[in-house]
Amino acid sequence: MTRIAFIGAGSVVFTQGLLADLFALELGPLQIALHDIDPERLETAAAAAAYIARERGVVPQISTHLERRAALDGADFVINIVQVGMNAATHADFEIPARYGIRQTIGDTLGVGGVFRALRTFPVLRGLAQDIADMCPDAWLLNYTNPMVMNVWYLKALGVRNVVGLCHSVYWTMQGLSELVGVPYDDVTYLAAGVNHQSWVLRFERGSENLYDRLDEAIAADPELLRRVRVDMYRRLGFYPTETSEHSAEYVPWYLGHAREVERLRLPIGAYLDIVAENLASYEHTRNALKTGDPVEVEPTMEYAPQIIHSIVTGTPRTVYGNVPNTGLIPNLQPGAVVEVPCLVDASGVRPTAVGALPAQCAALNRAYLSVAELAVQAAIEEDPRAIRQAVMVDPATAAALPVEQIWELCNDLVLAHRNYLDPSLRAALR
Repeated sequence: MTRIAFIGAGSVVFTQGLLADLFALELGPLQIALHDIDPERLETAAAAAAYIARERGVVPQISTHLERRAALDGADFVINIVQVGMNAATHADFEIPARYGIRQTIGDTLGVGGVFRALRTFPVLRGLAQDIADMCPDAWLLNYTNPMVMNVWYLKALGVRNVVGLCHSVYWTMQGLSELVGVPYDDVTYLAAGVNHQSWVLRFERGSENLYDRLDEAIAADPELLRRVRVDMYRRLGFYPTETSEHSAEYVPWYLGHAREVERLRLPIGAYLDIVAENLASYEHTRNALKTGDPVEVEPTMEYAPQIIHSIVTGTPRTVYGNVPNTGLIPNLQPGAVVEVPCLVDASGVRPTAVGALPAQCAALNRAYLSVAELAVQAAIEEDPRAIRQAVMVDPATAAALPVEQIWELCNDLVLAHRNYLDPSLRAALR
């Protein structure tokens, strides 16, 4: 029997989608172990899991656990979807930088928002890593929690053996590009690589046809496409980035710091706060519907975790995109850094494939991104509060917006706001 532990299962909407995908696959007998520290959300997640199982005609064993080790006991797979601090911490990540004039759209991957989301997540990941070592050392840890690169890098630094970070950005980018050029997705061949939320579409083809030519034609025919950040980046860099314009704007110094660019490219400042509100509303709707017996609509997600589980359990070969340590996979990015590359999956596990060197201009941007992540991880591993400030100092978007003294003041304010979540060694204000 395959045992799958969900850590942070109270993220009910995401849990529902993953379960809907899992229950649609031929996996044999299943144990679903749901863990969350919020009793109400855990109860809702369990009710949703039972509802989806009935709708899909499967009969898994579903258990709930407020204690994490019990959920992990004997797990074959661990899906991590925790969000430390929830809505209040996210609001602080936006509202405090905004006082300094920092514009953010999503704030979960890089920049000051991404750094502090990582710092408050690391203590939970450290506990999770120890519990996996004790309770299910051979399990595959499938991480969805952002910031992806920082979290997976930290987990590998702690010695977690079988960990891969998963994100749908490559898949949905290629779906969108295929639609834009008028070619069915199933007819498209592509290769992407780089870092999470800033990978690059290196090949985009149908047979011998280079579909970048069709993309150029589509852009020339529709001037409104020029008002997208990633189209602007593609035109200047020559390769299309694999994340939305809202995300992509935050990883470079060229857009959010300039009001004219924000207007030209229609960048939604604070967009993630709207997403937080929508997620809360969706959770409340699901909770209430399950209590009253009303139907709950659950859409399949096409996420990679269920596909990986199916491939490992059944031996069915697949290719997915994963975030893994750079063991020569992309030689012009930092060794040991977490990179996003195609991975082969079958009964032997997840095996990353070497891509080769990226175009120089793409690697240059990735290296800047990875420098921020490296310093954030260093802050936690070496218990060095100065490295927090240094990470934010070298962040491209923050450095373009603030002088260094204000960067340190901003970090002091965020350390104070998040101090209950941070390791004690990182809670000091620095001048």
